[in-house]
Amino acid sequence: MLKGISCKYIIRLTILCFIGLQLYACDAQRKPVKSDREMKQLKEPLVNVNKYLVEQDHQRIAKFVERRGWEFNNTETGLWYQVYEKGSEYRVMEGDQVEFQYTTTLLDGTICYSSDSLGTRSLIVGRGHDETGLEEAFALLHYGDKARIILPPHLAFGLIGDENKIPPRSIVMFEVEIIFNPDYLH
Repeated sequence: MLKGISCKYIIRLTILCFIGLQLYACDAQRKPVKSDREMKQLKEPLVNVNKYLVEQDHQRIAKFVERRGWEFNNTETGLWYQVYEKGSEYRVMEGDQVEFQYTTTLLDGTICYSSDSLGTRSLIVGRGHDETGLEEAFALLHYGDKARIILPPHLAFGLIGDENKIPPRSIVMFEVEIIFNPDYLH
């Protein structure tokens, strides 16, 4: 059904549907939605577009990984990760403060951010940071691991990007090294 529709068209359609729903919700004179059927009719096109975009992202990532001959794991949420250098035996746990070195790139190789110029980052796993996919990935890793993590837009910077170096609906790859610091362990 949606085959052959350009990604730009889908993004525009999604934004227009979202704006339309917002305007509809803000209309003080409107009658309340009376049935689940009416709500389903409003949501169904957005759900279908979202499923289509998620599938397109999955296919792009799969082709990217295949072209490079990399062996990645992927999760049900859409996260792709590869540990290419094992670290310690200590697994990252929810609630841990994780400090890491990183390089964030787009799939075309454009470097967006790097700890080389910005310094290391840290986050507390399970606290709901901007890139939810990073927290999910870290919970699968060990301290000292070096890994590649590929995040589709819904696990990274979403529909609008970061409004700086990461464009709207971008798939991003993180090359990370989780710094082993025994003080962070429980």
